[in-house]
Amino acid sequence: MDKSTTRTIRAEQIKGAAEEIPFYLPVADEIEVFEAAQGRRLPVLLKGPTGCGKTRFVRHMAHRLGLPLYTVSCHDDLTSTDLVGRYIIKGGETLWVDGPLTRAVREGGICYLDEVVEARKDTTVIIHPLADDRRVLVVEKTGEELEAPESFILIVSYNPGYQHILKDLKPSTRQRFVSLEFDYPPGGMETEIVVKESGLEAETAARLISLGQKMRGLACTGLENPPGTRLLVNAALLIESGLGARTACEAAIVRSLTDDEEVQKAMMDLVDAVF
Repeated sequence: MDKSTTRTIRAEQIKGAAEEIPFYLPVADEIEVFEAAQGRRLPVLLKGPTGCGKTRFVRHMAHRLGLPLYTVSCHDDLTSTDLVGRYIIKGGETLWVDGPLTRAVREGGICYLDEVVEARKDTTVIIHPLADDRRVLVVEKTGEELEAPESFILIVSYNPGYQHILKDLKPSTRQRFVSLEFDYPPGGMETEIVVKESGLEAETAARLISLGQKMRGLACTGLENPPGTRLLVNAALLIESGLGARTACEAAIVRSLTDDEEVQKAMMDLVDAVF
């Protein structure tokens, strides 16, 4: 089994009605826009920085709509075969195994291609017939042309702030989607999220949010990837577990974001100032 196959098998399946709906606090009208797009069978593009809630939003909507969810983390080894499926040898027989995209189409669920620009452009072309009014998936190896049912939703995401021009979405792909912009939540709302996700008391959570906002202003010092809400929740979980705030922030935020000693020192100075 090759590297790309192994990584693609990590596609996640979630049954919408099988577990409690994941917590998500809407920032604007993203839920209403998503439901309207789903009602009109339109694919959805999510844009925003790392850790701002794009994947949590998709999981929330899958459970809200009661649909199975197949999540694929895209990478530069991803092939169309990984998405659509392949023949395998099992017990002396040749069997066809659907990929996550094909399974989502057959079941009428959601296929979520996370960081889609990381996949090769010749791979993403496979989604074009699914992302326009045809809504079909051509499975060349089996000779099938699958028409997506009404409940099927195609979602892709990427982080426009950290993509090189060579890794941007082609206009022919981008213009097939309804787009939703995501960003870090406002301070009070982000505090509420951290409290809900970690159980940390509100005063300390508010300090963490203040720290995150200050660190997001360090872009000019060489910090390319600022801390998202996800990292702040991780730090909150460590603090709630009994670690000191300084140690928790260093482990969950600072060292997770950079190996540059000068940038680390600047970030730890902010930690000391806040806590």
